[in-house]
Amino acid sequence: MKKILPVIIIIVLLVITASVVIGVKSTKTIDWEESFDEKSNKPYGVSVLYKELPRLFNDYKVRTVYHQPASYLSANSEYGYGEHVAEGSYIIIGNSDYLEDDSVDELLSFVDAGNTLFISDYYFPQKFHDTLNLSVDYIKNEKDSISYVSLKHFNFDDMTLDRNKGDHYFSEFDSINHTVLGYSKIDYKHVNFLQIPFGDGQVFLHLEPKAFTNYHILKEDRYKYVERTLSYLPNNNVYFDSYTKMQTGYDGDVEKNSNLGWFLEQMSFKWAWFTAIVFGILFMIFNAKRRQRVIRIIKPLQNTTVAFVKTVSNLYFDTKDHKNLIDKKIAYFLEKIRRELNLDTTNLDEAFTENLAAKTGKKKEDVKKLINYINLMKSKNEFFEENLIKLNRNIEAFYSK
Repeated sequence: MKKILPVIIIIVLLVITASVVIGVKSTKTIDWEESFDEKSNKPYGVSVLYKELPRLFNDYKVRTVYHQPASYLSANSEYGYGEHVAEGSYIIIGNSDYLEDDSVDELLSFVDAGNTLFISDYYFPQKFHDTLNLSVDYIKNEKDSISYVSLKHFNFDDMTLDRNKGDHYFSEFDSINHTVLGYSKIDYKHVNFLQIPFGDGQVFLHLEPKAFTNYHILKEDRYKYVERTLSYLPNNNVYFDSYTKMQTGYDGDVEKNSNLGWFLEQMSFKWAWFTAIVFGILFMIFNAKRRQRVIRIIKPLQNTTVAFVKTVSNLYFDTKDHKNLIDKKIAYFLEKIRRELNLDTTNLDEAFTENLAAKTGKKKEDVKKLINYINLMKSKNEFFEENLIKLNRNIEAFYSK
């Protein structure tokens, strides 16, 4: 051990010296990717805006939407199977090109019913252009990377946008029915913010999504532009689009999902982490020899049936195989009815409902509600987590009453 000690000391000194030298020479690079991700603290993420939405829309519900509008809004419509009826303002910041035609139709139906749609992006799906009669063009910033944005109905200095290669603007729109709310300016003013009536609701289209990012909100007093832009929206519930943030961004992955990713970007922590790993490896090398004979521990046999069931169920749940779980719960429930009550479950009709209520002594209305929901699930092709939870609650309520 005495011979090994100098070697350990030399290795430790080398690690410390290398960490100091690399730490001094290394410079932290900034990721300027325009992800518009509400979970991202990078310059062009929108985590600051996302955290401030409950304050901006005080006393109203802010929901994050992780589904295509076509499925989410139809599920949460008046005749849908969702937990509530979607009403309020639907907000999309950047990456709106993921919207498919059926989602555009659903969003416009949402607006037509008296709600609000707000999109801030450089361009929009073609169906918006065709339906709302507008065109978007681009002007390159020839002089420098500075441009300005302003709002028509607010008297304050134009907000500066640096690191801006050019501006998108509305080159064509209906000047009679469309209301101009804001401008962008490089050499001269261009319209970049419109309010468009559609049915009983309003569509707000904005062409500078970078204004809503962390970099601009936290710089000087640029947050005032964001506050005043969103003040055009009515005081109501907010639906913040996040479906596209789980997809691919403009130039690659929106965010790396490593829990250590941020910490390893901090040079001091990075080398402290590597030093700890080196010490851990050295400790294992020099303490690998057993100092005491291993005493074998004989554990009693365990009943792992419950653990196995939990593991399998968690596997289905984690993979979001909701259809498989729903089918199995329905099959198990009907099998129990056949085995314990000797009822034929081939046809889940009115006669079956009456027989089941009579044999179990439960209210016919409660039994009918459960059987109707089972029939609904057996006829569907697309399932969500809410369907599985609701089915489980109905079956548990049936057994508990």
